[in-house]
Amino acid sequence: MKLDATISAVITGGASGLGAATARRLAAAGVKVALFDLNAEAGEALAAQLGGVFCHVDVTKEDSVDAGFVKARAANGQERILVNCAGTGNAIKTASRDKTTGEIRAFPTANFERIIQINLIGTFRCIAKSAAGMLSLPALDGGERGAIVNTASVAAQDGQIGQASYAASKAGVVGMTLPIARDLMGEGIRVNTILPGLFNTPLLQGAPEKVKEALAASVPFPKRLGDPDEYAALAEFMVTNGYFNGESVRLDGAIRMAPR
Repeated sequence: MKLDATISAVITGGASGLGAATARRLAAAGVKVALFDLNAEAGEALAAQLGGVFCHVDVTKEDSVDAGFVKARAANGQERILVNCAGTGNAIKTASRDKTTGEIRAFPTANFERIIQINLIGTFRCIAKSAAGMLSLPALDGGERGAIVNTASVAAQDGQIGQASYAASKAGVVGMTLPIARDLMGEGIRVNTILPGLFNTPLLQGAPEKVKEALAASVPFPKRLGDPDEYAALAEFMVTNGYFNGESVRLDGAIRMAPR
């Protein structure tokens, strides 16, 4: 797909981190961008900077996602690009013993379900609704109607201690990538997924410098945290390379995560 002012994109989690970097890169190529996020202050500011539109969206809520697409399409037209970056995590062992009191606790199921709702079901919800909209578009050269990029994590393949819910949600994103690509192949919509490793996003920027240095040193090469624009560059490539379809690709400096 050629990127220009005739193309519009929706980026979930677009107010910061990987989503914001992707929005900047697509906007620089002339694409009209819409940012879905819960952070209205950051989202409005970035949208204004990029000449885009901000939509206050909770990906776990059907009506919120519907309203977001209505607003985005009213401003920019039907999107041909969807990049799913909305997500979160937690760190809770499946079962554990308090070192001080000896109390035994099980992972609260509600906390597990929350991560699945945001990372997996929220991603699928946006894919299904965006793809349905793309079906209304005329095909471009080569029969293409749209491209979808999802965000999983290296935790999908080597999750660490306390990451059962996060790893399960991201493994689900990887697992549904090929079936969805097959669902949509007859309509000219491609679907791919990126599995980022350790990236310098707001989640890590607040960590102590020694912690960030240790994380960077654990990457085989290059020994640093990933730059969000490196994620954005791969997302852009997945959109523009018409033969890229049904793939889940690690972007991680060859890291394989240790248990902790």
